[in-house]
Amino acid sequence: MTAVAGVDIGGTKISAGLVGRDGTLGRTVTVPTPAAEGPGAVLAAAADAVRRLDGPVAAVGVGSAGVVDPVAGVIVSATDALPGWAGTDLRGGLRELLGVPVAVENDVHAHALGEAWTGAAAGERTVLLVAVGTGIGGSLLAGGAVHHGARNVAGHVGHLAAPAAAGRPCTCGGAGHVEAVASGPALLAAYRRHGGDPSAAGLHTVAELAREGDALAAGILAEGAAALGEVLGGLANVLDPDAVLIGGGVSACGDVWWRPLRAAFAAALLPPLRPLGLTAARLGPSAAVIGAARLGWAELGERPDEVNAPSLSGGSAVSR
Repeated sequence: MTAVAGVDIGGTKISAGLVGRDGTLGRTVTVPTPAAEGPGAVLAAAADAVRRLDGPVAAVGVGSAGVVDPVAGVIVSATDALPGWAGTDLRGGLRELLGVPVAVENDVHAHALGEAWTGAAAGERTVLLVAVGTGIGGSLLAGGAVHHGARNVAGHVGHLAAPAAAGRPCTCGGAGHVEAVASGPALLAAYRRHGGDPSAAGLHTVAELAREGDALAAGILAEGAAALGEVLGGLANVLDPDAVLIGGGVSACGDVWWRPLRAAFAAALLPPLRPLGLTAARLGPSAAVIGAARLGWAELGERPDEVNAPSLSGGSAVSR
């Protein structure tokens, strides 16, 4: 049976999976990202992961870290997690290696497309997905299609201003952005800065301490979650989405994080939007693979599960 391969390229790993017309995920392969070896090695590793799926692949859809031009199929900019990745012809490189049509997208946008196809936002037309992890990324699906913006940088939710972050430096070089107080590294740093256990191995340890009644750990998580919730409430007032989904590693902190997040979000909403809640993303690490594969199916002219699937016309890059 013909399938499309979805590929998720991140700074530490590359995941590939076979995805059917109904969004069902079949065999998957995960390999380390050879980031230090340069873009050519990353492309070769992605192509090898697809080959290892051992299935007939009619097309490939890719979700990649970095700012992606989905029409040209090129990486516009990227962080040091993928050295030299900016400027890479992702579409052309993979097509040459695999000999099939290739569609490309940013990984967070691919995540949103997956959740809107078979995940927590299936059937919704306007979806805001926010991934809270090492950074805070986002994606808006408007009318079922990714909103890329004029320069393909739409979705950088973490770089919205937040009162709680006033004066705090951000990874982008600016200051006062919500990522500086609500991302995973920011929460862990705040816990340590305020006298927390220096042996805490990571944010999961802080969350566990909070669940066990550690007031400092709980307070740090609540502060960051409330700052993010306030920002997201304001964003919802502007966008009026059908659904707001939250994913990423920080969302695994549990109720000690979700409660203040939801309370701050609700308090910031305009009255007509108050029925709107925050929904946990459902597909986990598979979301970007499934969403990327949806692009591949669309580029083959397929529109599987038309009721649930987003309209993707005109948004992705393909090479035949």
